[in-house]
Amino acid sequence: MKTSLKWINDYLNNSINLDADAVADLAEKIERTSVEIADSTTLAQQQDGLVVAKVMSVTSHPDSDHMVIAQVDIGESKLTQVVTGAPNIAEGQFVILAKVGAHIINHETGELIELKPAELRGKVSNGMLVALQEIGFDSKISPKDFEAGIYVFGENENVQPGDDALTVLGMDEPVLDTDLTPNRADMLSMIGTAYELGAMLNQAVTLPDFDLVEYESPAKNQVSLFIDDDDLVSKYAVRVINHVTVEDSPLWLQKRLWNAGMRPINNIVDITNYMMLMYGQPLHAFDLDKLHDNEIHVRRAEVDEKLVTLDGQKRDLRPGEDIVIATTDGPLMLAGVMGGLESEVDESTQNIVIESAVFNPSLIRSTARRHNIHSEASARFERGVNWDATYVALDHAASLVDELAKGQVARERIVAANIERKEVSLTITATRVNQILGTTLTLKEIAGFFDQLNFQYTLDSEKIEVILPARRADMSIEADVVEEIARLYGYDNLPVTLPYGPTTPGKLTRQQRQIRASRKILESLGLNQAISYVLTTPEKSQQFAENVTAKVVTLNYPMSSDRTTARQNLLAGLLEDVAYNVNHFVHNIALYEQGRVFVANEDNELPTEIEHIAGVLTGDDVTSSWQNQKAARAVDFYDIKGIVSAYLDQIGTTNIKYVATNRHVNMHPGQTADIYVGDVYIGFAGQIHPKLTQSQKMAPVFGFELNLFTIMNEAKSDVQYDKISRFPQVSRDAALLVNENIENAKIESVIRQSAGNKLVDVTLFDVYTGDNLPSGKRSLAYTLTYQDNDDTLVEAEVNADFENVITALVNELDVQVR
Repeated sequence: MKTSLKWINDYLNNSINLDADAVADLAEKIERTSVEIADSTTLAQQQDGLVVAKVMSVTSHPDSDHMVIAQVDIGESKLTQVVTGAPNIAEGQFVILAKVGAHIINHETGELIELKPAELRGKVSNGMLVALQEIGFDSKISPKDFEAGIYVFGENENVQPGDDALTVLGMDEPVLDTDLTPNRADMLSMIGTAYELGAMLNQAVTLPDFDLVEYESPAKNQVSLFIDDDDLVSKYAVRVINHVTVEDSPLWLQKRLWNAGMRPINNIVDITNYMMLMYGQPLHAFDLDKLHDNEIHVRRAEVDEKLVTLDGQKRDLRPGEDIVIATTDGPLMLAGVMGGLESEVDESTQNIVIESAVFNPSLIRSTARRHNIHSEASARFERGVNWDATYVALDHAASLVDELAKGQVARERIVAANIERKEVSLTITATRVNQILGTTLTLKEIAGFFDQLNFQYTLDSEKIEVILPARRADMSIEADVVEEIARLYGYDNLPVTLPYGPTTPGKLTRQQRQIRASRKILESLGLNQAISYVLTTPEKSQQFAENVTAKVVTLNYPMSSDRTTARQNLLAGLLEDVAYNVNHFVHNIALYEQGRVFVANEDNELPTEIEHIAGVLTGDDVTSSWQNQKAARAVDFYDIKGIVSAYLDQIGTTNIKYVATNRHVNMHPGQTADIYVGDVYIGFAGQIHPKLTQSQKMAPVFGFELNLFTIMNEAKSDVQYDKISRFPQVSRDAALLVNENIENAKIESVIRQSAGNKLVDVTLFDVYTGDNLPSGKRSLAYTLTYQDNDDTLVEAEVNADFENVITALVNELDVQVR
């Protein structure tokens, strides 16, 4: 928030030194004690040579149809001649002249330029009459558009020729741009900031005073209020002011607004914004004569309602969720966010209604995000406004309308909602404060900090009971109060001590170790880590999910239409990564991802989060080149299966089974297998269905997705290293004639179950099908490798074991030994 120190001085008895060095010291103190300072500057910056000039005469330029020659008085003995093309120049005006030698900011480039005498169509111009945009004003805060011409002072501004224009316009006032954290809603107001600076400077705060004069006409006879839902608003009141004159605000008010980063509009709107900046309480003014039936309803939006807001945007309101201020004819504004164009205060307005409220902050935040409107009002309502300032700001605004717009304030404030705030008090002891901060403060010293903060309290010999003010919505517990004491005591003054008490060494949990090990294993197997979006479309969220009929987890307020739903699988994101790489001419791809998937639960319960790990392969496994004479080979099912097998082996699982399946609709029905640890299902591996890959012109893609939580439950607690045997291996080969429907995995299972404890490896080294075999048969050749870690194997022992294997194969699978 942009904070004018000159304005703050009104509440701190001018105790802030506005010299540049003093301001820099104050900014540094604020950063150490309170909040960060994003910038410290003035609107003037390095500009100089700008003076108030009175236009004495205006004559046409003899050689131009759009320029004129003006003689202006700048308080010197002779008039100054200026040639200008300003469309709004007229005799008697007080304007701004950049004299010869002045330094002004180029509004197009932002550079500082020095003015020199210029000859325009044969006539000398000794300076330049300027618009505010030409001397550093952003178009967002300038009260008039640049095309309207030069800036003209109002008739009652009491400026004189030769006055320093930078001072008159308030451009030399130092402004601190505070970078507020969400909890410091109190510093979104000048008075709240004054309390903060007053605490740091040990200076009392003087609140603004005003006189409110009410006229005889009762407000309740002119407008009626209705709260349709008590959950929408805690406090709601209005003031009616009649016979107002809508015009430009006086310069003092405009200065305060543009130094705070706001654009002056007219005196009515400016007063509401001025009160918002002063008290942190947003107000809104309606044109009373534009209210249908003179009724105001605070309610939720209804079906098919629309509203054109002040920015000219037509907005579709969400029924049952958006809070609106409405008449019997329809909505007038998005409550607490932005006003509507239909009830806007303009030059023809004669009677107005000003509202002040405390709206439900959660609903305001939802409405602002839903419509992408982040206004000054919504920022304050979202964080919490000062409960005690609701009616004060309203009455102060009414008194200013009386003063600046010649309005007549109708008798009595109309209140529709007024829930009392529960007073919050805490008991603090010196022992507790010193225990937390490591200090030796006394109760009297702690009470002194509460005096600086302007907190009410009662003190006895053992404790302090402090009442937390409504303006500090960020404070509710003991820790908040102790932090305030620490801030004012000075963080730099807190003693430095070593931690004491029992300590425990930090370490990763077994689950964390296994997750990290999973990433390392897959990277060692040649895969690169990918990180995909957790949010995706509803279709992609279930593309490879186990239960495609399950309810999805959808966000209420997504950032974009293609990121609305929490994923239920990782493969869909990896497939997007493959498509991206292929489109950028990368064809050999090996990726993996480890992350959470989200499964919806009933009603409004939070979704279940499950850790998954997935990977994809596509392209060639080996690239052929003159250095590598081996022919290129495209990856296939066995490559992805080999990666999964190696990973599961290294992570500590045993008894892995692969079962052919066609139940995954987005996987190839003939090249996909479900994976089990024993009888526990852990995931699947296979080829992505060609209907998905061919549509994006991708080569065959193979992938896997595993439930990491299940794997970690089934894995051994520790994977131990077994020493390599020093003794020789003995191998036996077996050629078997088997039925075509018997899988290799089944044969290997029988071999391992019937072999003794010396069998260390089973390798299928040949598969043969041909005309020389009986129908429905195929020949499989295996090598069985035996080894003893402690002794040399003897032939008799190996032969006996091998015979047991052959016997089991014949009996259980009806194989024939060739």
